Amino acid sequence: MYPQDALKKWHSGQGLWKTVPKESWNKWSWQVNNSIKTLDELKTLINLTKEEEDGCKFSEEKLLMSITPYFFNLIDRDDPNCPIRKQVIPRSSERIIMPEEMLDPVGEEPHMPVQGLVHKYPDRVLFLVTSFCGSYCRYCTRSRLVSNAQNYDFHPAYEKAIAYIEKTPSIRDVLISGGDPLLLPDKKIGMLLKRLRSIPHVEFIRIGTRIPVFMPQRITPLLCQYFEENGPIWMSIHVNHPKECTLELKEACKKLLMASVVLGNQSVLLKEINDSVNTMRSLCHRLLQMGVKPYYIYQCDLITGSSHFRTDVQKGIDIISQLRGHTTGYAVPQLVIDAPGGGGKIPLNPETIHKITEKSIFLKNYQKEIYEYPLFAPQSPLKMVEPTCMKK
Repeated sequence: MYPQDALKKWHSGQGLWKTVPKESWNKWSWQVNNSIKTLDELKTLINLTKEEEDGCKFSEEKLLMSITPYFFNLIDRDDPNCPIRKQVIPRSSERIIMPEEMLDPVGEEPHMPVQGLVHKYPDRVLFLVTSFCGSYCRYCTRSRLVSNAQNYDFHPAYEKAIAYIEKTPSIRDVLISGGDPLLLPDKKIGMLLKRLRSIPHVEFIRIGTRIPVFMPQRITPLLCQYFEENGPIWMSIHVNHPKECTLELKEACKKLLMASVVLGNQSVLLKEINDSVNTMRSLCHRLLQMGVKPYYIYQCDLITGSSHFRTDVQKGIDIISQLRGHTTGYAVPQLVIDAPGGGGKIPLNPETIHKITEKSIFLKNYQKEIYEYPLFAPQSPLKMVEPTCMKK
């Protein structure tokens, strides 16, 4: 359990890179250029388990390894079960492929009218603009594509994608993702946002990114200027554990909020990383303190080599049940499964409807108490009625 400690205690600093000049450390280009990408580099920084060492060797065939120095500092180098360590250091378990697992678990490929543009929902599209990330999550849904370890050879067709959006008036919502779109240069991001904002029927521009978590140094004044000029921009960051909520991330979120960016968080439920109510509650509370709304918790997708990350579905439902009523509603995310094969996000809710009769609906609250709320016939005048408590 990681308690809801004061902000001043949140991890910060340069750690193993304390001799690096702060001017260099605080440049996102330095973080990218000095990322740990090879087994030999990693072994100079941490004592690996055999499972980790074997996993690093296999990563060249599945999903490359890359860890920014900033994010590496969050790892407990003495604990193989560190929740940060498990997310970014490969393990040999990734070689285990279960029968239900797929290269494209949420069915994006069949819904691509243009390479890199996924149109599954009637009014929105997913615009994949790059195949690279700041660091590579070992449970990545798009591991077939990102890092190019599997020779996917992804080349985003920017002009064709924008042309498709322009000629499809039903599209009102564009989610820019990848890879991680914030690895693009400031000016390219600004150009994409301006082009999309100029399309009359596009009302809603979103960005999915983990860059603020992997290297908050990326949130530059020029980037924020482009966000503000084309705002509001809705951004989903990806924080899985309270240890990731650092002072640096808090400052990056503050800059984004000041630039008309609306922030939400998407977590993935991961076995023995964040699959407890105490950890998830602490995470959600810290997110709110940074101005970030806990938005989704995803059941881990059926991506190949991810069985060691997946939890029982009931565990996620239990976590939501124990959050509701015990913390503010703003801190309770929606638990979803992104349906295999392209069915989209399907919410999973703890059962709150006890039964429905001709006259009443009976509801179960967070304490498992049953309450009756009367149903009104269409011809009856509406009026306020006090619910009757019917405790078990």
